[in-house]
Amino acid sequence: MKIEKDFKEALKQLPAKEKDKLVLRLLRKDTILAQKLYFELIATESIEDKRKIVETRLINSFGRLDLLQYHPTYIMMILRHLSGDINHHIRVTKDKYGEISLNLLMIKLTLQKEIKLDTQYDYHRVYKLCIYIIARMFKIIVMIKSMHEDLQLDFVDDLHDIGMLMAYSDVIMDIAIDHSFDVNWIISNEIPDDIKQYHKQIKDMGLLK
Repeated sequence: MKIEKDFKEALKQLPAKEKDKLVLRLLRKDTILAQKLYFELIATESIEDKRKIVETRLINSFGRLDLLQYHPTYIMMILRHLSGDINHHIRVTKDKYGEISLNLLMIKLTLQKEIKLDTQYDYHRVYKLCIYIIARMFKIIVMIKSMHEDLQLDFVDDLHDIGMLMAYSDVIMDIAIDHSFDVNWIISNEIPDDIKQYHKQIKDMGLLK
């Protein structure tokens, strides 16, 4: 719903008590907004503290998993669930740095599990999992390139490690090449300056789906 100028002015004229009642009513219906305001107004935890909590949760979750035993579809369910935890953190804290670091951690922990990718019998599901990883990495490097150069250096090691892990899998490499993701970008820290426009062109071509 678009809030028009007249509506905004009318809201400003409401008595303070009435505004308080409306805010509390909204917060009861919107838990994300409530958590966001709580974090911004009175929480004693820093963004880094909350980011560390999600990091620990990711590490512990993968520590309990043996992805070699799981079907690609189930692995996708796990990644979407963990991605939901990351997205919740971002919505509450607006942690742009954490959006990159946490997603890199999730992808790195996944690839370190040496998932069995058998395209001979289950190409469609393996393909969907690989596309999920490649599309996520495309998004991550676009975000990294938009940050200050000094901050970009923080992610060089993780990007290199992920690139090497991707290179170990013929299946991931083949699908990456088919969707114009050059793994050498992240292995050698040579992400193109126009990666945002390049990414848009790739999506406009119907790739990464």
